[in-house]
Amino acid sequence: VRFKAISGRVDQAAGLVWRLRDANNYYIVRANALENNVVLYKVQDGKRTDLPVKGEGRTYGKKAQVPPDQWSELRVVQTGNLAEVFLNSTKLFEVEDDTFKNAGKVGLWTKADSVTYFDDLRVTVK
Repeated sequence: VRFKAISGRVDQAAGLVWRLRDANNYYIVRANALENNVVLYKVQDGKRTDLPVKGEGRTYGKKAQVPPDQWSELRVVQTGNLAEVFLNSTKLFEVEDDTFKNAGKVGLWTKADSVTYFDDLRVTVK
């Protein structure tokens, strides 16, 4: 999905949600223009937990330039229990987790006072 973080004093975030079961159970990857990072979380029973980067352990995702007021692209490729995370066509990291094994719903995410534009959401099932 393409996104543009427009404003927010508390947060400037854009995210993708997938394998969504309900409002309390899903995966989310989010890019934050204030923190300049990308983090993958699982939300299980309403509790959000960042997942460790494969080969690096718990690093709270990866530092990455997320320029405000510019279009960027966030992408996730999920194969089995492996999620590959991309920002602007560059692979940032991988995460392995088997909490949510089956397909679910897909959606967009933002939080706090973020004002974020989204465009070109594409979902491909293999």
